[in-house]
Amino acid sequence: MSARLFGWAMDGNNRQEDMFVRSSVAALAIILASSGLASAQSPTRIEQFKAWGAYSYKSNGGTVCYVLSVPTTKEPASVNHGDIFFVISQRPGQNISYEPQAMMGYPMKGDSKVNVTIDSKNFVMFVKDSSAWVENAAEEPALVAAMKGGSTMTVKATSARGTPTSYTYSLSGISAALQKIQGCK
Repeated sequence: MSARLFGWAMDGNNRQEDMFVRSSVAALAIILASSGLASAQSPTRIEQFKAWGAYSYKSNGGTVCYVLSVPTTKEPASVNHGDIFFVISQRPGQNISYEPQAMMGYPMKGDSKVNVTIDSKNFVMFVKDSSAWVENAAEEPALVAAMKGGSTMTVKATSARGTPTSYTYSLSGISAALQKIQGCK
């Protein structure tokens, strides 16, 4: 998939932004496939807020808005991680508000958990294939609040091969990005 397909122009001068846009396109394809929304329209990049981008697209269930970031570091450095993302989506037509999701570029160990740490706060996510969601949905608002108040987030997972992995995300821009999709309709 190319960024042009989605109507995003890349100037080639900002390598980090180019990588972010390419990763964002891949993330959207994964989101659409896993949500059964393959008939959704192309996403619109609303705005970039430092490490986090805000996006929206139309689907059969209405407008879907989400914020997305890619990790600043991936461990271990010696393995191919594929495309890794952290997404928070808002789907008013499905009555879903600020649902966090970790998306890995590989299948995870089926009986494992993903651990998210922000400052001294820890959150546990359950695994399904290459994605993970907050195990206790009632903790989703607490995770989002911790992200808004933190500076970095660490996500630890285990691949289906048993390889422990760790990703660090910058939380710079998360509050502004979430504010931008607050009125998603």
